This record gives sequence, structure tokens and C-alpha cells, in this order.
Amino acid sequence: MARVGHFDMMTRSPEKAVKFYSGVFGWKFYKWGGPMEYWLVGTGDRREPGIDGGMSRGKPVKDLVLTITGIKLDKTLKLVQKNGGKVVQPRGPIPGVGWYAAIKGPDGNLFGLMEDDPKAK
Repeated sequence: MARVGHFDMMTRSPEKAVKFYSGVFGWKFYKWGGPMEYWLVGTGDRREPGIDGGMSRGKPVKDLVLTITGIKLDKTLKLVQKNGGKVVQPRGPIPGVGWYAAIKGPDGNLFGLMEDDPKAK
């Protein structure tokens, strides 16, 4: 079953964001070693309910992006269009992690879609 498995946020000042979120919520930030500037965000004990996320440098978007995991991306993109949604970022690789796309539902809500694939390039 598809479920929210990750959140994503953007910030112009990652250093300030790390200080704020770790100081307020105790979140842990880990610099990702991939080809883009990105931090993994640990929000608590993985044995407890909740999700972890990520942060990248850039212009913040209006809202946080919730990413749906546990899907077959191509099949899901077809279902999005069949059911009145729109693909706003086509399928693309996150090297060593998987395939990502972004969609908007007919109500305008933005979601990321992620299919795990360590061989993605």
C-alpha cells in the first residue's frame, strides 16, 4: 500500500535551518553524499510513529512536499492522469536512491512520488 514515507523542504540557509530545527525539535541532520546539496533529516526514534525527511538549499516552496513511497512510479503516474491529476515533474533519477516525480491532485495539492531503486542513475 502506498503511504507517506518522507517529507522534503527547501531553505535558502541550511545552516540556520539546521540550528533552528535541531534546537526546537531535537531533529538530527546528516549531509547526504550524493551529487546534490542535500541533508537527511531524522525526526526521532524509528521504532515510533512518524516520518523522516530531507532538506535542500533553494527557494522555499509554499508548502512542505510529502512523498509517497511503496509505489511503482510509471503505473502511479498513469493513474494520476487517469484520475484527474497532473504530473508537474516527470520521472527522474536520484542516483543510488530511486526514481522521483511530482504530481498535483485535482485539488492542487502537491505530492512527491518515489520508487526505490539503488541502481538509479
